[in-house]
Amino acid sequence: MVRSRRLLGVDFTGFDLPAALAWLRARPAEAPFAYVVTPNADHLVRLHRDPSLAPLYRDAALTLLDSRVVAAGARLLGLAPPPVVTGADLIAALLPALPAATPICLIGLPAGFLPALRARTGLAAIAHHDPPVGFAHDRAAIDAALRFVEAHPARFILLAVGSPAQELLAAALASRGRAGGTALCIGAAVDFLAGRSRRAPVWMRRAGLEWLHRLASAPRRLGRRYLREDPAILRLLLAARLAR
Repeated sequence: MVRSRRLLGVDFTGFDLPAALAWLRARPAEAPFAYVVTPNADHLVRLHRDPSLAPLYRDAALTLLDSRVVAAGARLLGLAPPPVVTGADLIAALLPALPAATPICLIGLPAGFLPALRARTGLAAIAHHDPPVGFAHDRAAIDAALRFVEAHPARFILLAVGSPAQELLAAALASRGRAGGTALCIGAAVDFLAGRSRRAPVWMRRAGLEWLHRLASAPRRLGRRYLREDPAILRLLLAARLAR
């Protein structure tokens, strides 16, 4: 039994990347529905501002930290962060190693990038649904996404529609009890794998600068998040340290 590591009110699973991959590969395709979340600084700041989101993370089968910045800040302040397992690293290692016929259900990603995703992963059985922009505020669009997943049984369900929409979808699927398999809430990770977006060079990832690469790639879309909202994570980490 792996001990969880609590940070900023979230109980993170103490898995590194190999352990997370082993858990996913060992989980049978016919297993009851479960989902994996990969919170980063943006998630944690949002969760602090809106505690009603806490059950989305509490009820996940795995909760993996997707932020080297958060981990580095926690260590600097004498806190004990969990291992970092990014959603991008997780699916980049998981999907290409699966048998080609493994059923996958993908929610998100424009259809034009599906051929590249299939080519890069070798997966041939990808059921795909791309909800409209802003679907999280449209009850009919949410229901359509839920019904699509339930109508396309898969070993792995990739929820790639951003947070908190993807976590809300996962929680709704769990509540309805009609789907099986394992859902992974992995945001932009599929975009990287399909070539829709270019991921930061390895040296930037290791240095905790992947956020800077993403900001430079889409400053208008990500500027507010990275420069105005997410820096609050440092204040939250400091408060956690002072509360000890």
